[in-house]
Amino acid sequence: MNDVHSKNGFNPSISRRKFVKGIAAGGVVASIPMSINAKEELPQKVYSSVLSGTVIDLVVEEVVVNFTGSTRIATVVNRSIPAPTLRLKEGDEVTLRVTNKLSEPTSIHWHGIILPFEMDGVPGISFNGIKPGETFTYKFTLEQSGTYWYHSHSGSQEQTGMYGALIIEPKEGEIISADRDYVVLLSDWTDEHPMRILSKLKSQSDYYNFNQPTAIDFINDVSNSGLKVAFTKRQMWNEMRMNSTDLADLSSATLTYLMNGTTPNGNWTGVFNKGEKIRLRFINGAGGSFYDVRIPGIKMTVVQTDGVDIEPIDVDEFRFGPGETYDVIVQPIDNAHTIFAQSMDRTGFARGTLSTAIGLSAPIPTVDKPEPLSMEDMMGSMDGMDHGSMAGMDHGSMPGMASGAMPAMDHSSMAGMDHGSMPGMASGAMPAMDHSSMAGMDHGSMPGMASGAMPTMDHSSMAGMDHGSMAGMSNATPPSKVRHASTEFGPSVDARVDTPRRNLNDPGVGLRNNGRRVLTLADLKTKGGPIDPRPAEREIELHLTGNMERYTWSFDGVEFGKSTPIHFNYGERVRITLHNDTMMTHPMHLHGMWSELENEDGSFLARKHTIPVQPAQRISFLVTADAIGRWAWHCHIMFHMDAGMFREVVVS
Repeated sequence: MNDVHSKNGFNPSISRRKFVKGIAAGGVVASIPMSINAKEELPQKVYSSVLSGTVIDLVVEEVVVNFTGSTRIATVVNRSIPAPTLRLKEGDEVTLRVTNKLSEPTSIHWHGIILPFEMDGVPGISFNGIKPGETFTYKFTLEQSGTYWYHSHSGSQEQTGMYGALIIEPKEGEIISADRDYVVLLSDWTDEHPMRILSKLKSQSDYYNFNQPTAIDFINDVSNSGLKVAFTKRQMWNEMRMNSTDLADLSSATLTYLMNGTTPNGNWTGVFNKGEKIRLRFINGAGGSFYDVRIPGIKMTVVQTDGVDIEPIDVDEFRFGPGETYDVIVQPIDNAHTIFAQSMDRTGFARGTLSTAIGLSAPIPTVDKPEPLSMEDMMGSMDGMDHGSMAGMDHGSMPGMASGAMPAMDHSSMAGMDHGSMPGMASGAMPAMDHSSMAGMDHGSMPGMASGAMPTMDHSSMAGMDHGSMAGMSNATPPSKVRHASTEFGPSVDARVDTPRRNLNDPGVGLRNNGRRVLTLADLKTKGGPIDPRPAEREIELHLTGNMERYTWSFDGVEFGKSTPIHFNYGERVRITLHNDTMMTHPMHLHGMWSELENEDGSFLARKHTIPVQPAQRISFLVTADAIGRWAWHCHIMFHMDAGMFREVVVS
């Protein structure tokens, strides 16, 4: 058995036998501060608390945790994983004092919250970060209600435990009726240092992928489809330099999947009385895991996404990516029901229970068999395509892309991403997310963000932006013509999709035709319609790009350290089209402004702050640039963000 498998107890047929090791009840085990002179007694369990009011103190520090049978150092808020749940009220002005007891800078980003950019919490973009020993005061008025969350935007702190739920109660009272209300915060934990993981991915992008095709799979394909078909299938994937099982960067070979900071064996439990309706506020706080969530035996009525109420819809299952939230209403019929959240790559799961008493449990479903990516996932729409020439996937002009010709990436231009310090992976050696140090990002000339203080920007060099059609635009439908920027034709991009899919009714790989009613983006209907009824004044097209062999991620083939900001004019209505040229689903999060998702015909669907874009898919949404300042825009898979899929947006 592979050493990694053996070390973590990974068994593809039954998920992980040992990934259930660790704490036997909810919360985080222990909490010894990371201090040489710490003199505490034995570690004790710490449970996530609930804080409310208009003035709240939060303390960031390091503690010792044990999720797998081995102790590791975690970054936590108020000594717990997850961080305390904050229950606030719409309309209140809140003061959140964050004290840093780490030996390195920290930050907190209030994910999905509309606020002044100085309060957004992204070092190098909206503020300088919180230095060791200092306290930073976040102060802003809550302009919305719903389910949100908060997390660090510094280094790998989010991936090591720094995340928590943020619930904002409606000013006029809750209109969603429920007898009980539970937060279900899903995350993933690794005993490895995140920067060590990134180093492995840079060296071998499929390091943690143990679902790759085997000789037995080839024999089965020959038996089912014939030798020619089986051989052609593998030849096509080899030519594409991709793997049909590249569903996730990480797997249970290194990850333990958590529900409210509890391992599957710990069995987080939400108690109810017979006949009650329960509101479950699902939050995906994982560093890189998509979860497919279901509660066998009962329907889930989805009532909210990303904090915004939608027309209720009954489903058996939904998928959501890092950064997204979904609120559902359920009415249990038995004494116990399993909340089952399996990872998209099907190597493991998070699990909890709704029950009438602590200690009860229900059967745990078998993890679904992993489904490989289809050719449409890789190449886009197959209509009218010449499959012999693989027209939908442009692999031309890719010098140096042979497997053996992989020159090392030059990270010298990304000062904030010092991968040279990876050996040893000391926590203090991770300035990875200090965006102020990224080369090419001269923000010194933007004091106060006043409109008159903004230097003239040369947009002619901004790849992916069609400026010729901007004047007087009022397009009612998203553009269908694909435009690849010249920057996509280089070593940072290993493929380009010319015939993308636009099917928002696709639940995604592994969920198609599984016999369950699965939620799709096309199902989402925000109550009340869009915030802004105006059509788009101009359009921006950006491509989500990457190179799996080099493990680089980018917009339009340009990694963040080599990019220039995207500029929005204050008050304008902009249509943004995201075109995914990669084989992975990217949950794209724009800070500070709502993204109003539209259908293929340009009709409004839903208001979100994080939009998942599937492989070879093309998605459009409208943004009203109503928030002056500097904002982050990135993939919420943390390693994709760290590897370059990050841009700054300037509104002036």
